[in-house]
Amino acid sequence: MDRLWSRDDPATVREVLDDLRRVRELAYTTVMTVMDNLHRKGWLSRQLDGRAYRYRPESTRPEYCARLMRQALDGSGDNTRTLLRFVERMSPADAEALLRALQEHPSSRM
Repeated sequence: MDRLWSRDDPATVREVLDDLRRVRELAYTTVMTVMDNLHRKGWLSRQLDGRAYRYRPESTRPEYCARLMRQALDGSGDNTRTLLRFVERMSPADAEALLRALQEHPSSRM
């Protein structure tokens, strides 16, 4: 996902593989299987371009992270305690950003 999020345009398996090979050697079929699995799970969309598919993320990195955070919160069993523990571990800058976001978000106004 990182490789696709960092691109402006959709990418083929070969393009992602070439990018990944700068860091480590991988087989084409490995990358193809992962990208196909992500497509079947709804994380990637794809469009046929000649004989190859071009893949694009279905969500941005922030949207993906927010979904993971929502899943973690839903599985916590105690949203309030979980949120408090999360905030306790934030940097002062992150806590300030969260406070600003809460003040600006329409559903948080009372």
